[in-house]
Parts: sequence; structure tokens; C-alpha cells
Amino acid sequence: MGRTAALLADTLRGRGDGETTVLADRPDGTVVRCGGLVAKAHAPDADPAALAVRVGVAAHPRCAGTLLPPVGGVGALPGGRRVTWWPYGEPVSPEEPEAAPWEEAGALLARLHGVPVGGLPGPLPAMRGPAKAVRAIARLRAAEGVDEAAAQAVLRAWGGLPGWARGEEWGGGGALCHGDLHLGQLVRVGTGWLLIDVDDLGLGDPAWDLARPAAWYAAGLLAAEGWERFLGAYRAAGGSAAGEHDPWPRLDVPARALTVQTAALALAKAAAGRRGLDEAEEAMVEACVRIARFTEAVG
Repeated sequence: MGRTAALLADTLRGRGDGETTVLADRPDGTVVRCGGLVAKAHAPDADPAALAVRVGVAAHPRCAGTLLPPVGGVGALPGGRRVTWWPYGEPVSPEEPEAAPWEEAGALLARLHGVPVGGLPGPLPAMRGPAKAVRAIARLRAAEGVDEAAAQAVLRAWGGLPGWARGEEWGGGGALCHGDLHLGQLVRVGTGWLLIDVDDLGLGDPAWDLARPAAWYAAGLLAAEGWERFLGAYRAAGGSAAGEHDPWPRLDVPARALTVQTAALALAKAAAGRRGLDEAEEAMVEACVRIARFTEAVG
């Protein structure tokens, strides 16, 4: 157990009941469970004020049944790293892809996007999805030993995106967005599913929250059946970020941005680990090649 995980375990003593287990231990977040309680150490560079607002939003009655509510507010570990506490929820099983809760994910997103933001804790920060794409590109550019041809294709695809999708200042307004939606952000509590991880929560274009499943579908990593279940449930629950008919006029740019982000991280991690790309990573890099060719052809 690393130092941060050990410090988190200390915060759970007397609060949780059961064996202490490290669920994740990464530079940008460490998560430790003790019985029915989970403690999370957020990224060292997390903005304390923005994190407090995000946690406050998760605790707000308007988000009940959509976001997992915290147990208390924001604390700090020795050294100042911010920590929060949450009820434990059962994660999505990667061993049962056919049982993936795509309908639940779509319905939860629709409810989140429909939350009236007036009166929520504030000021609400911007949704951090585009900022994560910017960091992925910076990591790719700094990587050593990366596949140069693949990296150039990813960077060309990145250059074809509009400014807001490349992290330039959001013009304000928009809906309440999760900012980093994937199946790992859902947990089952009792008989229902809830969204977790508020680190990227904020105001923005709700189409971004549909972008990762859209990118997977476009790259052939998500079957049409799963995509249709997700999109149909989102629309049936009142979600408006995909339009009423063809979703791609709304989803094209965010999906391309998530494709680039995923491919950039894949290349950087493969270079750091001195390994080749796996099948899914290859698919995202190949998608960037197609995006770059199309952008250059019509540009």
C-alpha cells in the first residue's frame, strides 16, 4: 500500500466497517474502501474551491437518484491533498459485457443534463472534458519513443477540431455535464445505478457526455445494439444533446475529440511501457488516421 493509500485508510478508521482495500492508486486519484465507505484522494492539482462546489452539487437534492451523494464535505490529507468520502457502490462488471447498463447510463445522463442549475452550489465551474483532451495531447507531444507516424495522424486530427473542443475558453452557459462518462463511472447502490466521480463535473455542452460511446461506436468498439440502447434511453428520458433524428450533427465534434484524446493517451502509454498497442488502442489510432484524411480532404 502506497503512502497516499495508507493515509486514506487512516481517514476510514472508525468510519468504515470491514477490510481495507485499495481500489485504485494512480497519480491523479487514489481510492480506498473500508466496508461500505470509500475515501478518494483527488489529483494533487485539483482546485479546492471547484472540488467543493462539485461535491456540493452531488449532495444537492436535485441530483438525488442521479449522482452518488458524498458522505460529508471535502477534507485534506497531510500535505494538503484533498479527500472526499462516498458510499460504496458495486461497479459494472467487465466480465459481463452483454449486461452493461447502457440504458441506465443514457437515462442518468438525460436526468443530469436536465437539472436546473439555478440555485445549485456555485459558482459552477466549466465541465473539464475538453481540458482532459488538451492534457492528453500534451502528454503525447512530450512522450519519447512514440510511433511518429501514428502521433502525426493524431495531431492532424486534433488540429481539425474547433477551438472549444481543443480546450479554448467555453463561452459560458450550457447544461450540467459529467465530463468523463464511461461505464466505469456507474455503480449500483441497492437496486439502482448512479453516476460517480465529480472531478470533471460542470457547465458545458452536454453532447460531450455522449461522445465516448459515440466514438467507440464509430470506431467499431461498441456494437450497434449497445449504442442504440444507450442513445434510445437517453432520448426517452428527455435528453436533448443528440437531436431528435440523426445524432451526428451534434455528436461529431465531441466524438472526434474523444477519439483523439483516447488515441493520444494510448500512444503515450504504449511508448512509456515500451509495448505495442492493443486491439482497442489500434482501432482508435486508425480512426484518427481516417479523421485526419477526411479533414484534410474537405479543408
